[in-house]
Amino acid sequence: MKLKMTLAAAALLMIGLSSAAAYADTLTFTLTNPNQGIPVTGGSATYGATVSASSSNSGAVFLNGDSFNITAPVTLDDSDFFSNFPLSLAPGASFTGDLFVLTVPPGTAFGTYLGTFRLLGGANGNATDTLGTVSFSVITTPEPSSVVLLLTGVGGLAMRLRRVHGKEHLRGLS
Repeated sequence: MKLKMTLAAAALLMIGLSSAAAYADTLTFTLTNPNQGIPVTGGSATYGATVSASSSNSGAVFLNGDSFNITAPVTLDDSDFFSNFPLSLAPGASFTGDLFVLTVPPGTAFGTYLGTFRLLGGANGNATDTLGTVSFSVITTPEPSSVVLLLTGVGGLAMRLRRVHGKEHLRGLS
């Protein structure tokens, strides 16, 4: 009985030691335009990304999900990732496409809103390792058209007054 227990323990030890090496394949993850601006009147901006699997990878890298954070009141919609990106990338493969959309509600205060986006996945369809992380920002800016319209109106009025005043001055000289 003692011999059987020793053989069973040795068998389990051998199985444990002979397991496959840890999966350490890599990919490169970059945003095409990580810093964008939106007027404070509200709107949205689409962020695209390129994901490339190293040609030295031993197998496909699965893109199983994402994780993100963004400063409120800005919101992030990641449905582009789930509808556009491939389920996996073979060694040496690359993909470029829309990744997510940021929406800024009307009346948001001027400023810079920061966030991060993480790709999750790994060696199989159930892995949730962090494959890559990128930072991004959105800057809310004042609506320039109101200021331009006001300055154009004031400039036009000044030119009209100058023209009328100039004609009256010429009539007085004749």
